[in-house]
Amino acid sequence: MPAGVPWTTYVKMVTASLLAMFAGAEVVHRYYRPDLTIPEIPPKPGELKTELLGLKERQHKPQISQQ
Repeated sequence: MPAGVPWTTYVKMVTASLLAMFAGAEVVHRYYRPDLTIPEIPPKPGELKTELLGLKERQHKPQISQQ
């Protein structure tokens, strides 16, 4: 194997790397919540509007101060 690493160690590292990549993609996907619907007619240039839905929800929640 590359750099004299045993197969078991190599497979463990590749597996851990893939799991970390998938977990990170899931976190980003849940944070940004992309709109995965496909419109019938594509929007004209400049008409496409995007929002950070996760951020929008967090900003509109009332904040209670404990004083």
